Amino acid sequence: MEMLTPEEGRTAVRLARSAIGKTLSGERAALPALPAVFREKRGVFVTIKRQGRLRGCIGLPYPTRPLADAIVEAAVSAALEDPRFPPVSPQELPDIDLEVTVLTEPRSLDCPPEGRPGCVEVGKHGLIVSGLGAGGLLLPQVPAEYGWTSREFLDQTCVKAGLSPGCWKRDDVAVLTFEGQIFDEKAV
Repeated sequence: MEMLTPEEGRTAVRLARSAIGKTLSGERAALPALPAVFREKRGVFVTIKRQGRLRGCIGLPYPTRPLADAIVEAAVSAALEDPRFPPVSPQELPDIDLEVTVLTEPRSLDCPPEGRPGCVEVGKHGLIVSGLGAGGLLLPQVPAEYGWTSREFLDQTCVKAGLSPGCWKRDDVAVLTFEGQIFDEKAV
């Protein structure tokens, strides 16, 4: 899977902001002409922060839609449908910062459950934990922001899934890793 160029990353962030802005003003978000990479199916997450604090984060972890469509859907969902927060208001738009994380395809960890901490690289991998009727995901930047070890990262992904810490040690709990290319609006 090809990485996006810095300019394509800036385009991804502008597309996310435009989708949120148009939706909040009642307009339909029409896609502009975009580079070919935006037609490739990719997983993506859009994170919204206000004054450095999380304000919304939703995405599509698997490559089921073209990147442009996935960015628009994730951006609008993060702004309006994250159940942890009230919808972003039009008045807030100038005060929010966006981050677009383009994902590689998730892959199962190729090690026995007890070896999983040694197979997870903090700062590189994102995690998906699923099993026991639940699932959760944390992006690669999360453990680095909190200073977690790989073991803490695994535990916290279990917690995010609504499972108990340490459930990653079980054979009937799947752990997948992915990588993410992060484009931060403040940095572009």
